[in-house]
Amino acid sequence: MTSKIKTRVTEILRVKYPLIMGTMGYQSNAEFVAAAANAGIFGCLASIMSPTSQALREEIRKTRSLTDKPFGVNINLFPMISPVPIEEYTDAAIEEGVPVIETSGRSPADLVERIKKANVTLMHKCVSARHAVTAERLGADIVAVVGYEAAGHPGRDPIGSLVLFPQAVDAVKIPVVAAGGIGDARGFVAAFALGAEGVCMGTVFMATKECPIHPNLKQRLIEARETDTTMIFHSRGDPMRALRNPLTAQIQEMEEKGATTQDIIELIGGGKGRHAAAIGEADWTLLSIGQVVAQIHDVPTIKELVDRLMDEVAAVQQKLNTLLL
Repeated sequence: MTSKIKTRVTEILRVKYPLIMGTMGYQSNAEFVAAAANAGIFGCLASIMSPTSQALREEIRKTRSLTDKPFGVNINLFPMISPVPIEEYTDAAIEEGVPVIETSGRSPADLVERIKKANVTLMHKCVSARHAVTAERLGADIVAVVGYEAAGHPGRDPIGSLVLFPQAVDAVKIPVVAAGGIGDARGFVAAFALGAEGVCMGTVFMATKECPIHPNLKQRLIEARETDTTMIFHSRGDPMRALRNPLTAQIQEMEEKGATTQDIIELIGGGKGRHAAAIGEADWTLLSIGQVVAQIHDVPTIKELVDRLMDEVAAVQQKLNTLLL
């Protein structure tokens, strides 16, 4: 029996389930996001995958041709080696009628006025309760709070999700989405017990049929344990959790020796890195994953994953009900 959950997140995002598929950089294309939307959850296109604002417009239109369900666009505010015109990308998303813009990386203060003026929902992703308070003050409608177990950039403070989520919920009045350290129905239900009104899951969606990474990389995710992640890019000030492999070991060694950011970017973004990802050579692919990778055991479709998850959520709820006297 599929569990039915109604929260402010489902109402604001207009989705069946209070579940958001984490934005995954260049993986979050039209096909991937549309599959999530059609499965009853929410996903965002990654604006950084588009070389121009016109390319972003085309990707939005392509997504809309594949689903009649709502989806968003992520505006990446992290420091970039090759900065993109953030305002131009934001305007493109607004003008194309995207109902939700997700921001991440730093304060969205410079974008809030144009987003709110267009009556677009602002969802901001951050890594601490104090940043959630700032996002609410600026006008965010939803805040996603990321625990240290997460893939991507979970921040410099090693604060786990179990501690962070209730702190954020207590600090703001807007709905909180729990992100990081959630890989199955038990984690999903726990997040709601901690006060969240939505859940963001990323790593488990990388091992789905629609995710545009090589099958060899998906198999590596199945084989990985919770100890198979590591943190890199401390020298850049925005550490990233990724698969522990020879590539990340080399990056860490370069950082310890004082390598420049450009040296590291050339290592991971050059022809060797692209070739490794294209042929599924996991040892030399930079693959951002969270500690919940150990909970991946197969490669379902997104719909199969979502349906299974929500059925299991109902089973967990029923089990908990038997414990209440």
